[in-house]
Amino acid sequence: MSTTFRHGWSRWAAVAMFLVLAVPASWAQSNAPIKVGSIFSVTGGAAFLGDYMKKTVQMYIEKQNKEGGINGRQIEWYVYDAASDVTKGVMAAKRLVEQDGVSIVVGDGNSSAVAVALAPIFENAKVPFVSLSGSKLIATPIEKKHWVFKAVQEDTDGVIKSIQFWKSKGYKRIAFLTDTSGWGKSAKEEFELHLKGTGIEGVAWEEFDPAATDLTPQLVRIKAKNPEVIICWTVTPAGVVFLKNAQQLGMGDIVFMHGQGFVDERYMKMAGSAAEGLLLVGFRFSVLDQLPANDPLRKSIEKYIGEYEAYFGAKPTFYGTNGYDGIHLALAALKAAGDDKAKLRDALENIKGFVGTQRIHSFSPTNHRGGSPDTMTIIKWANGRWNMVYY
Repeated sequence: MSTTFRHGWSRWAAVAMFLVLAVPASWAQSNAPIKVGSIFSVTGGAAFLGDYMKKTVQMYIEKQNKEGGINGRQIEWYVYDAASDVTKGVMAAKRLVEQDGVSIVVGDGNSSAVAVALAPIFENAKVPFVSLSGSKLIATPIEKKHWVFKAVQEDTDGVIKSIQFWKSKGYKRIAFLTDTSGWGKSAKEEFELHLKGTGIEGVAWEEFDPAATDLTPQLVRIKAKNPEVIICWTVTPAGVVFLKNAQQLGMGDIVFMHGQGFVDERYMKMAGSAAEGLLLVGFRFSVLDQLPANDPLRKSIEKYIGEYEAYFGAKPTFYGTNGYDGIHLALAALKAAGDDKAKLRDALENIKGFVGTQRIHSFSPTNHRGGSPDTMTIIKWANGRWNMVYY
């Protein structure tokens, strides 16, 4: 009797298992969460950038889920802290691919050095990767970056905008102070390339560790070259050290500039009086109140600021726009293609005329960067606020 019972139970159990596995399988799959991954640096030297990017991506994923998700499917978000470290970023990327099984990644440790290291991982795994960092090296060469896309303006755009500004002002002698990260090295290469034939001379090229606490030796050598402008290229607090050391050395007759990775009021407040009059390669977000009414990005910027303030009770910084553009590009692709990785990649590549907060995004099979210096500005920090200098 007991043997018959076990056999009978096995038979019905097999039938039940068949029904669970065969009949509802497609239903279960179609309603399974869509897995989205992110890597930010919310600790370490790049944490100033990552906090606002992470909160922005979080906000729009949560809002999308409250609105019903993507075609009825909720988004399951996997997010890790790269801690401004390439090795930790690589470990997080491998986890997203090998353990979490995400369909798309938005965010790269908010560090060009980390992003450059992550791109091959996602490329080899064939997972669409939306970078939020600025180096040109992240998404080039296109032949090797089939699955990599840039959601933000890159160093090339800031370099060209800087040169346009110097030409408009008649500056001829420029000194360059770049950090040794991927962000700084890429900018140095871009300046060397785009200065050719402009009549503008790079009179000094100095480098520094992103964690540097004293740049006096580099600045003494630069001062001896008698430059009209010094431009510093970093996203770390070492950029504050540059300003304070230059002030201590009495270099006030030289124009000080920073690249687009340094547009943060917190850095300006850390530098205090040494930041007064500082010029920066900037974005329209920072001078929203000074933009023409018909500026094509103005509505997107106003929308983002309003939604962020309503959600978190505080105003975002410019770096949050990296997250805004990145997650909206990803959501647009997910709505068009679902979570099939190959279809997602194709959907990203076919995005045309998407109006973000940093630029109007258009990709193609030969361009996954889609940037332009036209949507950048030169701004000045003066009297406790950003001021438009060159549109």
